[in-house]
Amino acid sequence: MIKVCSLSSGSNGNAIYIKTGANCFLVDAGISCKQICLRLHQIESHISHIKGIFITHEHSDHIRGLEVLLKKHPTPVYLTQETYRNMPITIDETLLHFISANDRIIIDETVIQSLPKSHDAVEPLLFCFYYKGKKISVITDAGYGCDNVIAALREAHIIFLESNYDEEMLQSGFYPPYLKKRIAGPSGHLSNVNAGTLIRDHASPYLEYIFLSHLSENNNTPRLALETFLSIVKERNDLEKLNTILTSRYHVSDVVEIKVAI
Repeated sequence: MIKVCSLSSGSNGNAIYIKTGANCFLVDAGISCKQICLRLHQIESHISHIKGIFITHEHSDHIRGLEVLLKKHPTPVYLTQETYRNMPITIDETLLHFISANDRIIIDETVIQSLPKSHDAVEPLLFCFYYKGKKISVITDAGYGCDNVIAALREAHIIFLESNYDEEMLQSGFYPPYLKKRIAGPSGHLSNVNAGTLIRDHASPYLEYIFLSHLSENNNTPRLALETFLSIVKERNDLEKLNTILTSRYHVSDVVEIKVAI
């Protein structure tokens, strides 16, 4: 059985829960230790079940809760050396597992692949989890749909995909010009249109679930993200049964469970 959800998603903090068989993982720990533990309890899990935490990059909304979490609940952490060097925290060296882009990490029957992406961080990664013929891809904080983003989308059954901003809201909003340029630039974030277009053009017909992730609080709304995404994806008749789930910065998303071959 595979079980996944977003514990939190947005500039306030990001954490994704992935369970493959008996193994549970987190991608990022950007909310407090207390909130991570509370939200795991809500989905009938526990921090002691987590076999590894995979860090995408060093920005605070992806690591905010990590230091306290590891002091209270020692857990293996997988990240690049440069990401760690640029994090304003200290981690017990016995918990550190340094990885590189294009690595394949094997934990029991789960294979986790790291791929580089474009974002304004030192060594940003996306992750693909493979388990018993199923593929789960986590793609947020990506400036554009590079070859690695497209590779992560292909053949995936579950995708966490950034849908950060509505283009009109961003350009007409109160952010200063330099910040608008950064967000919409090739090292920034994916828009609602980007998310829909990437799925329309590159998703496999057996994609079952997509979690629209990392929605901006100021430059997007859940309604706009969902409507824009669906208006583009409906051009693919073979994706008519795709389940689209909105994530939130305030609460756990819907929980998805899918069966796998024994």
